[in-house]
Amino acid sequence: MNIDFDKNSDGLVPAIIQDANTKKVLMLGYMNEEAFLKTNEIKRVTFYSRSKKRLWTKGEESGNFLNLVNIKLDCDNDTLLVQVKPEGPVCHKGTDTCWAEANKPDYGFLTRLEGIIENRHKLSETDPELRTENDNSYVVSLFDKGINKIAQKVGEEAVETVIEAKDDNDELFLNESADLLFHYLILLKAKGFQLADIVKVLEERH
Repeated sequence: MNIDFDKNSDGLVPAIIQDANTKKVLMLGYMNEEAFLKTNEIKRVTFYSRSKKRLWTKGEESGNFLNLVNIKLDCDNDTLLVQVKPEGPVCHKGTDTCWAEANKPDYGFLTRLEGIIENRHKLSETDPELRTENDNSYVVSLFDKGINKIAQKVGEEAVETVIEAKDDNDELFLNESADLLFHYLILLKAKGFQLADIVKVLEERH
């Protein structure tokens, strides 16, 4: 790996730390050549501390080590992307990341959709007489009807998806597929799970 440690006068390059599984950016540190070599040797991320003027292995005091998975070099050869498996919180303030974010998988819009379903589930647990008119959404009504109705809807959408898969109308197939996935996310929530739980099972099988 041809890292340009001489690009800056201090001999340091930025090291962006990313969780190898969730892809969350956890923190930013700096490495010199010695820190880079030690990281690869002990398989735990080691930085050069600009304040202490020495090498320090993340977690050497707290026990919250960053176990090395791999290191990638950017196109200018002067910035590292270090993918890790963290042990415990990363920030010295006790949070998962130095931006106070939860280190959880993010599936883009599906994660946002899960958040909406979560809110609807909370509404379904409130007294119906205390709900506003806007609270009585389709998803809330499904949660009100219980697990059997939700499971039935997933079954219905699965059958409709299979039917459209046998036809040549791609638009109808995609719409039925979206309906199936939407209702499946509702079923997962009703059972107390999330998409991340299914991904974990798939990863373990892989």
